Amino acid sequence: MATPKRPNFFLSILQLKCPRCRRGHMFRNNIFFHWRLSRIFDMYERCPVCDQKFELETGFWFGTGYVSYALSVAFSVATLVAYAVLIGITWRDNSIFYWLIVNAILLAICQPWIMRLSRTLYLYFFVYYDEELVAHLESK
Repeated sequence: MATPKRPNFFLSILQLKCPRCRRGHMFRNNIFFHWRLSRIFDMYERCPVCDQKFELETGFWFGTGYVSYALSVAFSVATLVAYAVLIGITWRDNSIFYWLIVNAILLAICQPWIMRLSRTLYLYFFVYYDEELVAHLESK
């Protein structure tokens, strides 16, 4: 029996997939087609594919604030570098303030996705890919 192909680690994170099987979706709806902000964190209680529990303990998601902060800082640094390379930033004019405005707008637009990504990354710290489980699931 051939072993199943292991899904890519980084693609699974970006696609917000379950860390244990990397096949099941963690969230109930697609954030790009569902704009109700009250539904950003509508998650399955368990993975629809492998039955992995997502909230490992009460208050588990409080740690995602640190991950979200780190992602937001990394995003801001990336926009600063891109802005400096493409447009240029000097202290003689107000270009740093233009970058701050552009960065704030981009962060506000991307924040729902960053918050979901932080939950996915945080869960990936604690739950690992299980090859034997995936082989068992595919043999059914």
